This record gives sequence, structure tokens and C-alpha cells, in this order.
Amino acid sequence: MQRDKTKYDKIFEEEFLPHITALKTFAYHLTYNDEDADDLVQETYLKAHRFIFKYNEGTNAKAWLFKILKNAYINEYRKKVKRPNRVELEDYINYNDVDKSKGSGYIDLREEIFDNMMGDELTISINALPDDFRTVILLCDVEGFTYEEISNIIDVPIGTVRSRLFRARNMLKEKLKSYAEKLGYTDKRGERQSNINIEQTEEE
Repeated sequence: MQRDKTKYDKIFEEEFLPHITALKTFAYHLTYNDEDADDLVQETYLKAHRFIFKYNEGTNAKAWLFKILKNAYINEYRKKVKRPNRVELEDYINYNDVDKSKGSGYIDLREEIFDNMMGDELTISINALPDDFRTVILLCDVEGFTYEEISNIIDVPIGTVRSRLFRARNMLKEKLKSYAEKLGYTDKRGERQSNINIEQTEEE
């Protein structure tokens, strides 16, 4: 029994605690409030400690903790503040938009914005997104989770993750358009689409 306690204490300290900063950042972007974010992180670690026997040592501790935090937010914080937020079946319908975008010269948000402009304007714009869209942006473009990991964290199909991420990036891009232009960034999607159309015409 003592051996198990020592093992779990080690897991908690070496695999769980290093992610406290990332969890706090994620929690803050969900709640917009330092105290609520701290409460969510505390609740996350309490539950992680309580159910640590369900965690497989050496696997993806960060994803496991993020899932606990996300569930705590849905089950407790959302109910407390009564913020309704459900993304409907439109997610599944709009998944087709993702496939169509592959040949349209769509520029990944990380390339144009996250790698260059992580500042107040971006933070404000992210926080203005609906919860479900903000969540996938944070998990993918900020925390670097894969689509599969995000799917497990928020309990939706990978196709829905892709759809929400596609729509979230475009929503965010529109919000930041004027700010980006002031910094000298331009939207090259139309230009790339024109080039693709020209190339296709020449091939014909």
C-alpha cells in the first residue's frame, strides 16, 4: 500500500504538477477571471489526485489533466454562471467546408498570426469567440494538442474538431483583420486562389 502511495506521489509531482501554468492559462481563457481560473485548476488537481489510479503512468498527463479541467468547467462553472453554449449539428454540416478549403490556398492561422502577433488584441479576440470555438483554438494553436487529443479532451468526433477549428480560425482572422493590416500583414488567400485558378487554366 505504501508502495502505491509513493508511486502516485511521484506521478503527481513529476507528471502532473509541471502542467500547472498551462492549466491556469487555459482555465483563465475559459472563465475570464483569476479566482475562477484558480478554483478550476485546484479542482482539476483534486480530481486528478482522487482518480490517479486511473491514469497510466508515462502517458499523456497534460491531455488527461486538460480533459479533467474541461469537464469541471462544463459541469460546474458553466452551470454556476448559466452561460448556455452548444455548437449545433451545423458543426457536422460545415465539416465539408474544411475539405473544400484544402485547395483554396487557406493560410494556417498559426503561420500568419500566432507565430507573430501573440498580444493583447489577439487575446481579446480569442476571448470574444464562443466557448467551443475558443476551446479548440486554445487546445490546438496555443497548447499544441493533436486533433485526436482534442477529440478526447472535449469528447467530440475528430471531424467536429476540424470543423470547429476551421471556423474558429476564420472567425478570429476576421476579428483581427484590421489589426493585422496595421502591422503590415495581408490576406493572401485570394491571391493564392487566383494563382491556383491560373495554373489550372494553363493546364487545360
